[in-house]
Amino acid sequence: MALHETKRDATAAFADIYATPISRAALPKLSMPDGTADPRIIRALIEDELALDGNAAQNLATFCTTWSEPEVHALMDACLNKNMIDKDEYPQTAEIESRCVHILADLWHAPEGTSTMGCSTTGSSEAAMLGGLALKWRWRARREAEGKPTDRPNLVCGPVQVCWEKFATYFDVELRQVPLEPDATGLQPHQLREYVDENTIGVVAILGVTYTCDYEPVEAIAAELDAIQAETGLDVPVHVDAASGGFVAPFLQPDLPWDFRVPRVVSINASGHKYGMAPLGVGWIVWRSAEHLPDELVFKVSYLGGDMPTFALNFSRPGGSVIAQYYVMLRLGREGYRAVYEAAAASARALGEAVAGMGPFRLLYDGRGGLPAVSWTLADANAPFTLYELSDQLRLRGWQVPSYPLPPAREETVIQRVLIRHGISRDKVALLAADLGAAVERLTAAAGGVPPAQPSFHH
Repeated sequence: MALHETKRDATAAFADIYATPISRAALPKLSMPDGTADPRIIRALIEDELALDGNAAQNLATFCTTWSEPEVHALMDACLNKNMIDKDEYPQTAEIESRCVHILADLWHAPEGTSTMGCSTTGSSEAAMLGGLALKWRWRARREAEGKPTDRPNLVCGPVQVCWEKFATYFDVELRQVPLEPDATGLQPHQLREYVDENTIGVVAILGVTYTCDYEPVEAIAAELDAIQAETGLDVPVHVDAASGGFVAPFLQPDLPWDFRVPRVVSINASGHKYGMAPLGVGWIVWRSAEHLPDELVFKVSYLGGDMPTFALNFSRPGGSVIAQYYVMLRLGREGYRAVYEAAAASARALGEAVAGMGPFRLLYDGRGGLPAVSWTLADANAPFTLYELSDQLRLRGWQVPSYPLPPAREETVIQRVLIRHGISRDKVALLAADLGAAVERLTAAAGGVPPAQPSFHH
């Protein structure tokens, strides 16, 4: 029988991640360490820290995509080293970006026979700013041609996302944000006459108001501007901020005229990484025709022996999210987008019915006619709890449901909002409704002097 000699290497380090020297101290936070480290250990320790973040699947505050198919992850990895801006180095990525612009122009009913223009951006905020810049430059050129001053441009809007406030500050434009009327959640067409004048570069209409998730009436806003032009001669264009609704309305409300079917709409921005279902990092801006994008804003870069026109606020970003957007468009098609958002809208309506039936709430938006979402406020100003307290209670179960006041002049109204995105199933919505009802019961009982049950662990 063979003999076997065993050996023990007393110098061999124990390989467990949590027994290594680097794991026995807090990770460096203010300065770079002197030496190198095992990548597996560093990854594991950073993942430990990331586990302290909230669960993205329970984040009902964000519009952004939180669930993607494995194929999306693979495509993102394949594009990790591709700079979207380098058109001549990555021509096929540029070609796919162009295909996406064509698809969106078609989806948003760009007029036949026109040279529709568009590009990808890092998100809808950058896209909105590009749209705003085009409005300002066209207004300024028209004023200069008329021999009139150009030092006081203004932009008229309702309750917009903060990116428009940034645009106004960064690019020296007065933001005329129209206050909300009682019981209104967005800009009302008849309000425009008080705010529009010869210095107005455009009106922003929101398709998917950030606060409540319903749509502003784009066609009615344009009709009011038509009437103003007939009376005063002022020709004010409309930019549609469809950050969320641009990928929803074509499938849930296909007959709603909000896009280029409305002649006064000159540009549209949307977020691919919101209801476009692409991963974070992509937005889109499309102009009705080339005349609405001034040449002075467009830069030419070398591309396959020719020139590629570009318009952007940055000059480096990965191409993966654009490629992933194209994948989702091909993967789902119109049928798939429609099916996903019909399911999401049905879940939103079910949640709205559940919330309305709980008693203390008044729905502001019930999930019908706009985004797959629900928003509500307390029906009684003297309710025994606040929505902020309710948000804290829901966090005990991991749910992130935001509470915040409406914009001026309705800031006294505090609301809650839940967004139903791809990946938020009906079962998850039912679990949220159950936890919401239980939280209401706990807060109501506590306000009535009944001490809450003390949590404990059972082993």
